[in-house]
Amino acid sequence: MAALPSLPRGRGAASNASGRFEALSREAFDDGWGEGDDAAPPLRTEVTPEKARVIITRNDSPDISFDRSINPYRGCEHGCIYCYARPAHAHMGLSPGLDFESKLFFKPGAAHLLEGELSKPGYAPGAIHIGGNTDPYQPQERRLRVTRGVLEVMARFRHPLSIITKSVLISRDLDLLGPMGAAGLARAAVSVTTLDRKLARTMEPRAATPERRLEAVRALAAADVPTVVMFAPVIPGLNDHELEAVLQRAAEAGAAGAGYVVLRLPMEIKDLFREWLAARLPDRAERVMSLVRQMRGGKDYDAQWGKRMKGDGPIAELIGQRFRIAKRRFGLDRILPPLDVSQFRVPPKAGDQLDLFSA
Repeated sequence: MAALPSLPRGRGAASNASGRFEALSREAFDDGWGEGDDAAPPLRTEVTPEKARVIITRNDSPDISFDRSINPYRGCEHGCIYCYARPAHAHMGLSPGLDFESKLFFKPGAAHLLEGELSKPGYAPGAIHIGGNTDPYQPQERRLRVTRGVLEVMARFRHPLSIITKSVLISRDLDLLGPMGAAGLARAAVSVTTLDRKLARTMEPRAATPERRLEAVRALAAADVPTVVMFAPVIPGLNDHELEAVLQRAAEAGAAGAGYVVLRLPMEIKDLFREWLAARLPDRAERVMSLVRQMRGGKDYDAQWGKRMKGDGPIAELIGQRFRIAKRRFGLDRILPPLDVSQFRVPPKAGDQLDLFSA
């Protein structure tokens, strides 16, 4: 019987196989000569500045609720094994495995770029989503403050935004998000995948605990920031039984709404997720993957628009039905008003001549 893969302490992925664009493939394996060797040193996080040319990314995907976004970071130290952003690291010549959670990139010029893009003649405002790819409040944000700089620009321009995280660090920026939320310019989403602290620790090793995330929901709601709790991803056979409990706790914390997405396993993620199951939950691995395939037409993943977020088939339909009932039961089915684009304005720069006809 083959040995189960081991996981580096404090990390999500079990391996670091080469990305799909590399000419040569590398993959660690046990050659049987390691007995008695010193343990490998802990995997350290490396953070590299990235000189971006633009900061607002646009998309036309029909099943995404926003058409523009800002991602202050590439890669994510939270190490969530299911993260759909992992395959993007292959474009950097790195592995979607351990490289994704240990070799990070940040955009130190994000605030400056954003100010320039918002100031362009003819710019048409529309809600910008912050963190649609990787978490804008991952641990490095405490010292780098890239997300903070972006929010400061958005506040000065009175530009509407939404932001998603699984970190309580978002509470640091309530001095900006609170007034913007009260003015109809900001809303937040907090991801709560499980209430089981042990499962969260293995599945999302460097993210905040579930209770801390609920604290963030409570703080945001108290500061007048409309907040949605995302139960995402829903993994059948692993956390789907917690759906109602998560929504109940979200409502008790003051959430204004809720959403969900079923597990997505595109490209390299399917192998990384299988490795994780084999290492952490070998007794449930076969059942979980069987249920996942039942939501994906017999495959590990189906990328069709309209199906990739919610899945297909009886299991996916049951999850959707349970979610709709729980939303109504806990008062999370209210329709939130759209973010207000009418307040957008380009603030005068130092030295600008004031309009003689302005009030």
